[in-house]
Amino acid sequence: MESYSVEKPMPYYDQLYHAIKKMIFDGIYKPGDRIVESRLAKEMNVSRSPIREAIRALEKEGLVIIDDKSRIIVYKPTVKDVEDIYQCRMALEALAVRVAVQKATDEELKQIEETLRLTKSKIEQPHGYDKDEVIRLNEQYHHLIIRFSRNDRLQKQLNDLRSLMFLYRIMNFQGEARDWTIYNQHAEIYEYMKQRNEEEASSAMIRHLTADYQHLIQVLGHSGGPL
Repeated sequence: MESYSVEKPMPYYDQLYHAIKKMIFDGIYKPGDRIVESRLAKEMNVSRSPIREAIRALEKEGLVIIDDKSRIIVYKPTVKDVEDIYQCRMALEALAVRVAVQKATDEELKQIEETLRLTKSKIEQPHGYDKDEVIRLNEQYHHLIIRFSRNDRLQKQLNDLRSLMFLYRIMNFQGEARDWTIYNQHAEIYEYMKQRNEEEASSAMIRHLTADYQHLIQVLGHSGGPL
């Protein structure tokens, strides 16, 4: 009977959640922008009820804030937020790569290598490339390392930050040669993983995330964000 199964359509609130989230990631809704439920419901041709459900899910992920006047505001990163999240990432991802070095199979390491190969091939496209695809591959690189740690608790803590981390990745891509800088740092981490050198892999991960953090602070300052 499996071939006759019917896939249920995605509920409205779920579709709206993904649509609004993409608008935030694509910069259609910018940090600090206000989202008006009634206007969005009219634009999307839906009732306000699924909009509210979608907004609640986005608020839980930290992508929107409900202020003291019940206005819906797109999350605007502060230096304190960035510092807090990167401190968490450094502690958790340095541990993740250390444990992944111990536990990942050779085949799993090849999956990380393949992600790097695909990233490099995208960046080297002679007529430009899809930046969104490279950002997605960068996320996949980190996700594989976290997954191969086989630490469910660690994965859950990082998953709770996943949406904000992805938003930061988009912002972190601003600047000259950021694609190659990030790729080269990822490649260095992987080389130590391949050597099964957990100490150096962990140190390289911390260096990479520290560099990301410092660059993101500069981006926030350059774009007029709070310092």
